[in-house]
Amino acid sequence: MPAHLLLVGCGKMGGALLKGWLDRDVDYRVTIVDPFGLPAGLTDLPNIKQVADFDAVPDDVDPSVVVFAVKPQVLPGVIDRYKRFVRPETFFVSIVAGKTIAFFEKHLGSEAAIVRAMPNTPAAIGRGITVMCGNASVTEAHRDESSVLMRAAGKVAWIDDESQMDAVTAVSGSGPAYVFQLIETMAESGVRLGLPLELAMDLARETVAGAGELARRQSDERITQLRRNVTSPGGTTEAALEVLRASNGIQPLFDRALRAAADRSRKLSD
Repeated sequence: MPAHLLLVGCGKMGGALLKGWLDRDVDYRVTIVDPFGLPAGLTDLPNIKQVADFDAVPDDVDPSVVVFAVKPQVLPGVIDRYKRFVRPETFFVSIVAGKTIAFFEKHLGSEAAIVRAMPNTPAAIGRGITVMCGNASVTEAHRDESSVLMRAAGKVAWIDDESQMDAVTAVSGSGPAYVFQLIETMAESGVRLGLPLELAMDLARETVAGAGELARRQSDERITQLRRNVTSPGGTTEAALEVLRASNGIQPLFDRALRAAADRSRKLSD
């Protein structure tokens, strides 16, 4: 029999993970706890059952992994009920923003194996990145299985210091919004230069998407070279970059923005 996975919450991120597991044939029997049912296209599938709340979870459900994918404000009201699943062979994965490992240890006990994960919204198309860290009860086997699960959403990285999660949140968790803002800003500047809005938005969107894909295929060292390849001495790109790289340009702006995001993440965790 395949191992049993209990998915608590099947909204946008939980649903994206479930679809990723199905697309990649991750071998689990899945029980989903969600009062709103399953996303479209995921009903009547073998090995997947959905119940409305914890009270409806069958007594024979014996998960090897419990994944929390509910909203942060929902979790405190339900977390204690899942303590019954704490045992050496079961581990817990949380993608709930702002909820620390200490929060889970408080409610589930320090003996519970807990993995805190921070994915981002491109997980919906399998192109996200998830950063994870675990408590002292997490074994190598737990880490390996967590990585398999979260690779359904894209790339995976691990950190040992949970305090870095605030910076992770600022860079990648919130990062897609910065990129969407960049597209909107470039398009607006194009309109102010005389372009029709539809064309300006199309130019900005496709340029960012194409440049992102090009960057994804390069090593870290090559990103700088990619920028140089577009920047002819004395040309139009160099003129724009002189503004963006000025002392009051994009770097100090991003420093302030990401610091604000990291500080807010820290406060929400507290």
